[in-house]
Amino acid sequence: MTRQLTFDLAAPPSLSRADFLPAPANAEALALVDAPEAWPQGRLLLLGPDGSGKSHLAAIWTAERGATRLAAQALSPDGIDALVTPEGAIAVEDADRVAGMADAERGLFHLWNLCAQRGCRLLVTARRAPAHWGLALPDLRSRMQAMTAVRLGPPDDALLAAVLVKLFADRQLHPDVGLIEALVRRMDRDLGLARRLVAAIDDAALAGNRGVTRPLALDVLARLTEGDVPD
Repeated sequence: MTRQLTFDLAAPPSLSRADFLPAPANAEALALVDAPEAWPQGRLLLLGPDGSGKSHLAAIWTAERGATRLAAQALSPDGIDALVTPEGAIAVEDADRVAGMADAERGLFHLWNLCAQRGCRLLVTARRAPAHWGLALPDLRSRMQAMTAVRLGPPDDALLAAVLVKLFADRQLHPDVGLIEALVRRMDRDLGLARRLVAAIDDAALAGNRGVTRPLALDVLARLTEGDVPD
C-alpha cells in the first residue's frame, strides 16, 4: 500500500500567558517569574526537563518585562556590552548546552558580571543544575552555582491531560476525553514525551489517511516508548 506523505503543519505553540497552564508542578516557578524584584541579586535560574515549561515562562517574562531573550549557545564575549542595558532584563535559554563551547561560556560569564554591574535582571533556563553542566570555565561554574534556582516538577494527571488536549488542538485535532484519559493512564509524566507523542499520532493518522482513534494512539504510544518512533 502506498504510504501517504505527511507534513508537520501544526502551528508553532503559543507562548503567551493565556496559553500557560498553571499547576502545582510549576506554581513556585511561576510565582518567582512574576516577582523579579524578589530575586536575590536580580538573578533566577529555571530548571526542568525538556517540555516542562521553562521556555514558556521565559517567553512570558520576556514579553511582559520588555526583556531580550536569546539562546545561550549564541553568546560570545564580543556582543555582550550591547545586550546589557542599565536596569534592563535578559533571558538566556538552555545555558547547560554551552558546556565546552569556549566563546559561549565566556559570553555567559561576561553577561553575568555585566548584569550585576548595570542592575540588569537575568533569567536563565537549563535542564539540570549547574554542577552537572560540565562547564570548562571555573569562574562561570561558581557563578552559575551561586544563582537562586527553582525547579519545575513533573506534571500531575490534570496538567498532563490539559497539555495533551492543547497539543492536539494546535494541530486542529480534538480527540474524545476517553482517548486522553487512556494516554494519561499509560504514559510517563513527561511533557516532552507528550509533545513527541501528539506529533507522532498526527503523523500516523495522516500517513494512514484515518482519524485519531484510541487504538491508533495507544499503538503509537507503545512504539514511541519502545524507541521505534523517532523523536
